[in-house]
Amino acid sequence: MARDALLEGRSPSDLRFVADGQEMLDYLGRRGRHQDPITSPRPALIVLDMRLPKLGGLDAVRTIKSSAELRRIPVVALTDDGDHDAVGAAYDAGINTYFAKPVTFLALVRLMKVFTAYWLDTAVLPPEREAA
Repeated sequence: MARDALLEGRSPSDLRFVADGQEMLDYLGRRGRHQDPITSPRPALIVLDMRLPKLGGLDAVRTIKSSAELRRIPVVALTDDGDHDAVGAAYDAGINTYFAKPVTFLALVRLMKVFTAYWLDTAVLPPEREAA
């Protein structure tokens, strides 16, 4: 649902999707089938569900934020867990923004419009850090 809501009004050519947390780290680390930087460009922004299969969102965020090459990339949580402890743990791990998914698709589309207006149309995202 989140993918469909995000694609409302956005060109799919500038969005990339992965199946799970491990594939996300492979993509970011340019490992396996994601080795080519042309077909697997480094993102300017990462949106993730904190309940990723194979590697949880907290572990993924900690890994990203501990990497000199990746830590500048803003990471946004879009998840169904609005529990205060979960939110606090996500921010402690280094998340930049935390959104709880609304229940209806229409509300999710509205949230994605706000998200897009801020993160993709207004915010100045950091440049990619050059590899050492």
